Amino acid sequence: MPLDPYLAERLHLLAGLTLADLADPDARSRFGAFMRDPAEWTQPDVAVEDHEIPGPHGPVPVRTYTPAHHATRAVLWAHGGGFAGGDLDMPEAHVVAAELAARAGALVVSVGYRLATGGVRHPVPPDDVHAAWRWLRTEQAADAELVALGGASAGAALALSAALRDRDESLRPADLLLLAYPFAHFPVPALDGKTVAEMADLPPTMRFTTADIEFMVENYVGRLTDLPREALPGAAPLHGLPPVRVLISEYDDLRPSAELLARQLTASEVDVTTYLAAGMPHGHLNRTPALAEVDRSLDFFADALR
Repeated sequence: MPLDPYLAERLHLLAGLTLADLADPDARSRFGAFMRDPAEWTQPDVAVEDHEIPGPHGPVPVRTYTPAHHATRAVLWAHGGGFAGGDLDMPEAHVVAAELAARAGALVVSVGYRLATGGVRHPVPPDDVHAAWRWLRTEQAADAELVALGGASAGAALALSAALRDRDESLRPADLLLLAYPFAHFPVPALDGKTVAEMADLPPTMRFTTADIEFMVENYVGRLTDLPREALPGAAPLHGLPPVRVLISEYDDLRPSAELLARQLTASEVDVTTYLAAGMPHGHLNRTPALAEVDRSLDFFADALR
């Protein structure tokens, strides 16, 4: 289907803008207007608390979301941002965590892992995520009926890496993985011709060029060759993982990574279910359930937790 109509009507706000232009206040204002949704988001009835937990590189910030009723399920969630951006306040962290807590009646922990900035590189981000995961698993949800591990984009890669560590170290694994538009491979496979044509008119701020992807990888790992399998875990053996739910954005230069990962999981005899968020660009969980496809995407994950 075409780009979501609400977004399509606002594409003129991004006309001519590149990411570099967002240093200009007028450009940021136009971008902010594009990112406004049809209605304001109201936080559901969940208790939100900030904590710090111990990690191998120092304290790791986490934010807990506790539903009004006793939670028998739990989730660790890692936001995206190309390994170098994002925080606990962005919608892909805060809105997603609050919505999953309310919709699934689950305790959700959002992890503020160290970003690949100021000399921080792999394996620091996955170390932080794994520390938060083990904290949730052993100290907060030891008796939960189901404990899931998930994330979006780069955060999905970090969540998958944590699950692979548990498998390889014979630790108690996650019961379920929730991966939103995962960035799990380098190089990223090419888009099919039909999708290339449909995305041709999208502005640069909604695209990932080859240079963009190479920058993210080199900034995160420090090189483009001989990458650790854990860094972009689509290169790792994937057998022995729990069931996986993969959310795919339709108009996304990283979509081939999500689709390849789903095929690899199937070939590895892992139970995998996919959902294509029609008309949505990469990072669509940085919007709110006021957009119908965001609402459906959140339900895709929440239904798996129930």
